[in-house]
This record gives sequence, structure tokens and C-alpha cells, in this order.
Amino acid sequence: MLNIADTLYGWCRQDRPFALATIIQVSGSAPLPPGTALAVDTDGNAVGSISGGCVEGAVYELCTQVLESGEPPVRVSFGYSDSDAFAVGLTCGGELEVLVQRIDPAEHPHLTTTLEQVLTGVPVAVAQVIDGPLRLLGRTLSVLGGGSAYTGTLGTRQTDQTVVGQVSALLRAGRTGRVEVGGDADTCPEKLTLLVHTHAAPPRMLIFGAVDFTAALSRVGHFLGYQVTVCDARPVFATPERFPYADEVVVDWPHRYLGRTETDARTVICVLTHDAKFDIPLLRAALDLPVGYIGAMGSRRTHEHRLERLREAGVPEEHLARLRSPIGLDLGAHTPEETAISITAEIVAHINKGTCLPLSRVRGPIHHAVPTALMTSPAELLSV
Repeated sequence: MLNIADTLYGWCRQDRPFALATIIQVSGSAPLPPGTALAVDTDGNAVGSISGGCVEGAVYELCTQVLESGEPPVRVSFGYSDSDAFAVGLTCGGELEVLVQRIDPAEHPHLTTTLEQVLTGVPVAVAQVIDGPLRLLGRTLSVLGGGSAYTGTLGTRQTDQTVVGQVSALLRAGRTGRVEVGGDADTCPEKLTLLVHTHAAPPRMLIFGAVDFTAALSRVGHFLGYQVTVCDARPVFATPERFPYADEVVVDWPHRYLGRTETDARTVICVLTHDAKFDIPLLRAALDLPVGYIGAMGSRRTHEHRLERLREAGVPEEHLARLRSPIGLDLGAHTPEETAISITAEIVAHINKGTCLPLSRVRGPIHHAVPTALMTSPAELLSV
């Protein structure tokens, strides 16, 4: 639905009911991915597309029917027909499944907030129930701002917390996809399949220092879905050839580059230079930014000297407390590759509020719900 957010936002602002047809599953060579939507309002106006043309007429009629009758959401499949390639079907040879539902904006006020956030560039993920109890089919819950707030509800607070935890992970990665939750007493009793619509660029990993550890870390960061930037002031070391998994290699003083590049709450900063002339001005700037993670490489002695210099530079203690140094978890790592795993393991644990304990020593569900401190109610969100 986020592909037509601008029009849907206008309809929501006008309290205009509409029918929403969403691709929830594709196979073969279907032309458009899951999450793509077509909508029809009460005046018969249509926006969006789900097939590039070959089944639009049939979906339009179904939208009109659902909109006029007010019937519950329906799921319908379209596929290629060998006997009549030009009948209702996908002439490209693929198959797709579509969920069609009526949306009354007055009954879903959180959608207006969500669509407004999309249009203003805020990272947003919308979880839409595509399989489960009929009373929940089509219902949505939105996670905003990198996982710091949510709006809407799927029923109980326990269910909402479970869903927000799963959706936040996809939002941080900037990915659209399906997730399954519930079916057990530890999460939520009802099993739900959700299609998560995500509006966000991939999160950024900024690695400062063109060293051997950087090559391994950039590779693991790329694997985890980060947009990786390597920055070093030394042009002889900062070359694309040395860091093929980096999306960008920048030759500049680290603190100067950090001051001119974009960061947000999902950005992770890894300082691997362990050279005071680079580290101190860089960390002084980084610790003043609302980023998701800041870590610095070096021995414990290096860390203590670094803290002394940062204090002398006027960095307050509450900012110093955000610095993860020495960087990484204690995995007994020695090689650059093992060190990269150590660093990214700490990043994942920090972002997801993990305990860093072996799962064999942790009781309860192995998938974390979002901590209560991060949960924001719809009323609280609208007052921000």
C-alpha cells in the first residue's frame, strides 16, 4: 500500500472509504512484488497497479463489490491459463494472490498518521494480517521511526508487542517481507501471518579506518543488509579494490565526513582506526549524534586514554556511557573475520536488547518482544 501512499493519505484526510487490493504472495514471473497495491474509492477512482494490466479489470470489479457490500476481506488468486492466455490471468506466466478489503478511515485513524509519516520521509513499517482469524484479516499495525513507536492494534497488548518486535527487525533492515507470529502462550495465542510493508532505506554502517579488520567487517555488514561506508583520510589505503563489499569508500578526515553525511537512529558507527588524531575528534562528534550504536577498537589501555582525552574535550559522562569500547563481544576472536563476527554480534544484541547469554541458559521465548520502554501508544504518538 505504501506505493500509493500519497493518494491514500488524501482519501484518509477526507474520511473517504476505499477498497484496497494488496498483493500478498507471488510465484513465477509475476510482474510486481508483494506489498504492491491498487485502491478504488467510492467515486470509482482507481490508483496503483498489481499486475501491470492483465488482471486489473477483475481486481477493480472485486474492489467495487467489496466497497459497496461492506463484506469482510477476501483473498483471490490469479494465474496463467494455457487455454486462454488473454482471459483473466497473468499472460506473463506467473501467479499472484491478492487480499481485497474495505478501509473506512474513520475506523482506522492510525493509517492517516502512518501515511503522513511515509510522505515526510520517516521510516515506517506496516504489518498487515494476511492469514489468521477472519476478524483480524486485513487489520494493520504500524511501527514508526526505526521501532521507537507504534500505532494501531491487532488485539491484545501481548500480540502487539510480539508483532512489533518482528516488524522492527524488518524496518531496521529496510526490507518488506512475510512473518509468522503466535500460536503459543509465550507470544500470542492466535497464529498470524503478516505482510510487512516497509518504507525505509537500508540502515547505514559507517566504518572508520581502512584496516584489515575493516575488510571483514564490511563483508559481514553487507551480509546483514547494511549500506556500508568505509572512510579513511589516507588515500593509499582507502580504495574500492581493498573493500569490495563496501557500498562507498570515502577519502576524508573521519570527523569531517561524519559532519556532512546523513545518520539516523538505525546508523551504526564502528571506529577501527585506534589512532588518537582520528579517534578523538570523530568520537566527540559521533557521541553527540542520536545513532543506534557507537563502538571503537583498541586495548583497554587505549580505551582509558581515549576516555581521558574525550573528557578533556568536554564530552559529558552520559555521552561517554554510549561508547562500546573495546568494541565487540568476548568470543575469543583473533582473526579479522572472527573479530567482525564479534562486532556485529554486539551490534545485533544491542539493537535487539539481547542478553548475550547462550540460549540454552535463557528461559522463556527465544525471540524477544519489544521492551515496554520502547512501546508508544497511539495517543502518546499523536501527542509527540
